[in-house]
Amino acid sequence: MVLRIRILILAAYGLMTGAMVFAAATPKPGMMLYVTNSESGDITVIDLGALKVVGDIKVGEGIHGAAVQADGRRLFTTVESDNTLRVINTATNQIEATIKLTGRPNQCAVTPDGKFAAVPIRNKDSVDIVDLAERKVVKVLPVKMPHNCFNSGSNRYIFVSSMGEHEIERIDLTTKQYSGMTRLPGVPRPFVGTKDGRTMYVALSDLHGFEIEDISGKETRFQMPAENQTPRPHPFEPINTLTHGLGLTPDETELWVTSLLDDCMYVYDVAKNKIVARVPTGVAPNWVTFSPDGKYCCVSNAGSDDCSIIDVKTRQEVARIKVGRVPKRLVAATVPIDAVSSAAPQ
Repeated sequence: MVLRIRILILAAYGLMTGAMVFAAATPKPGMMLYVTNSESGDITVIDLGALKVVGDIKVGEGIHGAAVQADGRRLFTTVESDNTLRVINTATNQIEATIKLTGRPNQCAVTPDGKFAAVPIRNKDSVDIVDLAERKVVKVLPVKMPHNCFNSGSNRYIFVSSMGEHEIERIDLTTKQYSGMTRLPGVPRPFVGTKDGRTMYVALSDLHGFEIEDISGKETRFQMPAENQTPRPHPFEPINTLTHGLGLTPDETELWVTSLLDDCMYVYDVAKNKIVARVPTGVAPNWVTFSPDGKYCCVSNAGSDDCSIIDVKTRQEVARIKVGRVPKRLVAATVPIDAVSSAAPQ
């Protein structure tokens, strides 16, 4: 990747340990969806094969971010009430480490190999770089009003957005310094990028749509249609947040984007550069992730306390599953068979 890249689109109980509340001693292997419930302090575990809730992980008040390492063995979440990053073993759904951060965290990201995490610190205008083997913060970098961190599949680079400077910064984990930056034409909200790092997509405040740019510098703004033109107040989002969650399908052919105007997902065909489908969701869709096999698009609905599971091929909602209070971030992973077997009681 180049040194400078320009990017325009670019989980309340106060408990310090996690516990399963279901009968099984350990989870079954398979595709699991982890939904952070920001107002009930827990993570709902959904089996994407059975399309049902199979577990609940008690974490703590003010749960926020969610990330998972590539092999599905560890889940990570940030907790605002005690300024920590929790490391959860997906074979047992137990918290195996609590890492103290330097301040109040937001959305985290982790490298695929599970060696490093990056966590925006909202009240300190900084981002923490966490060595997950040492289980401590090893570097703090300045960034004004940080919001989200994102990893596109690289063990070297992680991105962090600055709402204060209207920028997205690239962090090189080999040096633990910034190695690229771009100015944006507005306040960055969530963003995603392709695995090769060439194209990224970013939602902006006041924009019902997203911005796109590839590494060559080509810039495009995409305005999505809207059935309701007037923003409606949502208790847990600013009224000028019209698009909050967005995600690329695993094959990167489609971008699925939340609409807080219409309570739905809009499906953008990357090759055709147009919206090809509209799929209704629950109230106030917040975050988007895909099952590892690409079959389902999973959407947290912060206003109706549920999660929409949508068949990507048919573009039909196949399940709407009740979770905790005010679900926000969510992430899916395949829990390995050997991990569950080794965690089972002897």
